[in-house]
Amino acid sequence: MTLSRFFRHAGIALLCATSLQAFAQETKVRFQLDWRFEGPAALFLVAKSKGYFANEKLDVTIDAGNGSGNAVNRVASGSYDMGFADMAALMEFVGNNPSAPSKPVGVMMVYNDTPAAVLALKKSGIRKPADLAGKKLGAPVFDAGRRAYPIFAKANGLNASAANWVSMDPPLRETMLAKGDVDAITGFYFTSLLNLNARGIKDEDVVVLSYPDNGVKMYGNAIIASETFVKQKPEAIKGFLRAFARAAKDVMENPDASIKTLKERDSLVDEKLEARRLKLAIASSIATPSARAEGFGQVTGPRLSLMASQVSDAYNTKTRVDPNLVWNGSFLPAKIELNVFPK
Repeated sequence: MTLSRFFRHAGIALLCATSLQAFAQETKVRFQLDWRFEGPAALFLVAKSKGYFANEKLDVTIDAGNGSGNAVNRVASGSYDMGFADMAALMEFVGNNPSAPSKPVGVMMVYNDTPAAVLALKKSGIRKPADLAGKKLGAPVFDAGRRAYPIFAKANGLNASAANWVSMDPPLRETMLAKGDVDAITGFYFTSLLNLNARGIKDEDVVVLSYPDNGVKMYGNAIIASETFVKQKPEAIKGFLRAFARAAKDVMENPDASIKTLKERDSLVDEKLEARRLKLAIASSIATPSARAEGFGQVTGPRLSLMASQVSDAYNTKTRVDPNLVWNGSFLPAKIELNVFPK
C-alpha cells in the first residue's frame, strides 16, 4: 500500500469512528427531585435502573431535593435542566418573577390531584373542615398545604385569616401533633400519615381531610423543564417523558418491586415503609379518577386556569399567573404511550 493510500484509508476510518461516536453520544440531563429518595422517587429511578433513559440516549443524573420551591429555583437558575415540583410553587415563581430571564415550565403532570391534606387526631374532635375553626394549625412556613390553605378555607366556608398557625421545622410537624402541641397539621397525605405511624399513631386514629376530597381541585407535582432546555434540547425532553411514562407503567403494575431501585440508591431505605408510601401516592394523587379522565401526564385548560387564579390570590403574587406561561404539553408522548394506568 502506498503512503497516500494508507493516509486516505486511515482518514476514512477516523471519520467513521467520529461519526459513530457522535451518533452514540448521550445528552446529559440534570434532574432535581422535590424531596428525599422516598417511595414516589421510584418513578424516576426505575426509568434509570431499567435503562429507559439510556434507550433514549439520555444520561440522567437524579438528585434528592428539599422542597418544591427550591426545585423550581434550581431549574430556573440553570443548575438543573429538569425537575419535579408542585405546580403551585411553579406558578408562584412565575407570578413573582415576571421579568426573570428564564422561567421553568411544566411539561408532564404526575400528581393530577394535590397530595395536600389537613390531618388531625380523632381525639381532637375534628371530623370535618368546619371543625377547624378556632383550632391551632401547624406546618412549616413553606409547606404546600399551608400555602394553599386559603383555597381550602374558601372552598369550605372558613375564614383563612383567622387560622392560628404554629411554625416548625419539617421533622417536628407530626411530633407536635402527636404530643398535642397543635390541633391539626397540613402536609402531603402520604408523608404525614406515615410519619404519624412512625410515632405510634394508628391509621384509624387519624382524620385526613384531603384537599381534593374537600373542594380543592388543584394539580400537584409535575415534571418541569428550564426555558433553556426547552429551546435547546426539545428532543431530549420528549425522550425523557417517553422513558418516564414507561417507568410509571411498570411502577404502578408492581410498586413493591420498584422500591428496590430506592434500596440501590440508599441502602438505609425501609422498603416496606416506602412501598406503602408509594402505593398511597399512586392511589391518592396519580391514578385517580380525575387523572384517568384527563389522561396521564395531561392537564385541562379550564382547571389549570382556575388553579392559576387561585394561586394568584392565595399566594398574593406580584402579577396574576398566566396559565399559558406555566405549561407546555407539546413534549408529551403519543396517547398510546400514556396508557399507563392499571386496569
